[in-house]
Amino acid sequence: MHTLHISQAESRKNPHGVDARKLYDSEHAMVTHITLHPGEQLKRHITPVDVYFYVLEGHGTIEIGNETREVTADTLIDSPAKIPHCWYNHSDGILRVLVSKVPRPKEQTKIL
Repeated sequence: MHTLHISQAESRKNPHGVDARKLYDSEHAMVTHITLHPGEQLKRHITPVDVYFYVLEGHGTIEIGNETREVTADTLIDSPAKIPHCWYNHSDGILRVLVSKVPRPKEQTKIL
């Protein structure tokens, strides 16, 4: 059995400039933990594979294609491959999101 506490995962540099920690990486899937502090956001981007987001804490705004929704903790969001998407934290609290990419991308994410 392998376990990993979020505090043990190193925050890795990324084009969004936010706290992103890879928790799982195999040939089949990748899971990343993202923390957005108040006022932070991701850059609008396209992922070459399906992405599933699960909001762990807080509330934020998710934009997928031409749809925008306010979401809160304990919400799962499905983001199909090759559709532009973005996260925004307009709240005054932390937003923590688990990001699952299935299958593991072979291509890079495209920043728009």
